[in-house]
Amino acid sequence: MSDIIKADKVIAVRTSKTIYRDGDRAIKVFDEDYSKADVLNEALNQARVEETGLNIPAVLEVTKLDGKWAIISQFIKGKTLQQIMDENPDKKAQNLDLFVGIQLEMHSKSSILLTKLKDKMSRKISESSFDATTRYELHTRLESLPRHAKLCHGDFNPSNIIVSEDGTPFILDWSHATQGNASADAARTYLLFWLAEDHDGAEKYLSLFCRKSDTAKQYVQKWLPIVAASQSVKSKPQEAELLRKWVNVVDYE
Repeated sequence: MSDIIKADKVIAVRTSKTIYRDGDRAIKVFDEDYSKADVLNEALNQARVEETGLNIPAVLEVTKLDGKWAIISQFIKGKTLQQIMDENPDKKAQNLDLFVGIQLEMHSKSSILLTKLKDKMSRKISESSFDATTRYELHTRLESLPRHAKLCHGDFNPSNIIVSEDGTPFILDWSHATQGNASADAARTYLLFWLAEDHDGAEKYLSLFCRKSDTAKQYVQKWLPIVAASQSVKSKPQEAELLRKWVNVVDYE
């Protein structure tokens, strides 16, 4: 099995994990110190999302390769939506529309066995480095927001969508999946555009999401400090300062 892990088969490198292609299989290999519980939880999330009927790569196997945990999934041949956007800047509006449409289809699904989003956010706020007063304000705000049960991705961005050769979009990377409020998921996507320094894309995305989902922009904005605090827990150093600014702004209305 270890022959699979060859440099010429690498298709993506992410923090603490490397993804290889082996024929019609994609093999995500985690670093040796990666939590076994987190690997198994990601595979379980992906299996549960499969059951919703959404277009995602099927989990084929969870195994160990050269002493490292690995998740083996169906390989989807195509380009990421981020690649398509980068190659076709003149079609950004059209591709953003596709992006939001995929997200809204996901939010139309539910998976009642996934972790509840508000529970995860509450835990992350408690783990954050913010002072007690800020944490109290964030917990209070979180508790005041409605508890929904929509399928939420938690890291929904154009690089986590593969558009297959026949034009079918598939959503990748379900390690952060929860059931909860779709506006929290949208707030997270908005922040991801900001962290990628695509401020224009962030504003266009948010306007489009709110229009297509018939959601008040102020409602999504209420989630921004909570989502920023959650993301700050394991953020890269260069992202931490920006996330802290989002947390420290109490209201955007």
